[in-house]
Amino acid sequence: MRAFSTPDLSDDHVEARAIELQFRNFGRRSQFHGQAVTIKCHEDNSLVKACVAEAGLGRVIVVDGGGSLRRALLGDMLAEKAAQNGWAGLVINGVVRDVDEIAEIDLGVKALGCCPIKTEKLGVGQRDIPLHVGGVKILPGQYIYADNNGVIVSDVPLL
Repeated sequence: MRAFSTPDLSDDHVEARAIELQFRNFGRRSQFHGQAVTIKCHEDNSLVKACVAEAGLGRVIVVDGGGSLRRALLGDMLAEKAAQNGWAGLVINGVVRDVDEIAEIDLGVKALGCCPIKTEKLGVGQRDIPLHVGGVKILPGQYIYADNNGVIVSDVPLL
């Protein structure tokens, strides 16, 4: 993967928008990018589970969990499946669990924090819809760039 810096990308491409949330890194990759696949769900990761089972093709799953800190939308088994299937990473407006295990997986994972409680599996949520996360509208197919400085979104590829 080609090295980049989100500050440099945002300087060079003023149209890029930064998500205004303070994400933490959880996966082994602290830097990742790819086209967005969007999921909106609240304390139910059924759609995340189905999505990571697909071929990732270097894309990034953006999950809007509404910022809930009560139930983890990603754990080690789903993270491992995502890495095996070629996803570049996940950006989660919510929390994860199994953080020590996820830290060893070759995957980018940005989330607000962690919680040991798993989600309900009710099959509730929406996929491939516009999301509004941290002051930014994110559409399926837009480009996500994440590193230690934050997450930016672009309509066009920046690398």
